[in-house]
Amino acid sequence: MRTETWLLFVTTVFFVSATPGPNMLLALTHGIHHGVRRTVMTCLGLMSALAVIMAVSAAGLGTLLATSATLFYSVKFAGAAYLVYLGIRTWRAEPKPVAASREENAGVSAWQRFRTGFLVAMSNPKAFVFFAALFPQFMDAQQAEGPQLAILASTFFVIEAGWQFAYAAGGARLADWLSSGRRIRLVNRLSGGAFVGAGILLSGVTRHS
Repeated sequence: MRTETWLLFVTTVFFVSATPGPNMLLALTHGIHHGVRRTVMTCLGLMSALAVIMAVSAAGLGTLLATSATLFYSVKFAGAAYLVYLGIRTWRAEPKPVAASREENAGVSAWQRFRTGFLVAMSNPKAFVFFAALFPQFMDAQQAEGPQLAILASTFFVIEAGWQFAYAAGGARLADWLSSGRRIRLVNRLSGGAFVGAGILLSGVTRHS
C-alpha cells in the first residue's frame, strides 16, 4: 500500500469517526455517568462490534446486505428499535447530580456496559455496507489483500478508539458543570432525543442512500 493512499485513508476515517453519531454519543453519555475509567468497557464493546462488522463485511455480508432487501431491513429495524428504546430510557432517567448518579451506576457491571456498547455499534446495518464499500477504495488489486486489510483495519481501530476516549473524557469533564438536577435533566433530554432521532433516521435509511 502506497503511503499517500494510506494517508488519504487516515484523513477520511479521522473525519468520519469524529462525526457525532450513536457510538460517540454513547461514549459521551457513559463518560458523564460512569467516568472515563469505567467507560473503557463501553468502548471495548463498541470496538468489538466494529471488529465483527469489519470481519463479516470482508467475508461478504456487507455485499449481501446491499443486495438483500429482506435481510437489510430486518437488521435495520431491529437496530432502530434498540436506539429508540435506549433514547426513551435515557430521556426518562431520573435527573440526579453526577456524583449521585455515579454512585448509583457503580452497580452497573462491566458486562452491562460492554453489552450496551456492542449493541449500539451493531445497530446500524449501513456500517456493514460502509466497510464493504470503503476498504476496497484504498486497496491495490495488484497486492496481497490480507496485509492491506490488516493495515486499514488497525488504522481504523486506532483512530476510532481515540475519538471514543476523547468523547468519554469530554463527558467526564462535564461532571462538574452537571451539579444540579436541572442540568442533568437537560443532558438526559438532549441525549435521549439524539438516540431517538438516530433510531428514526436509521429507520428511514435505504440500501442505496
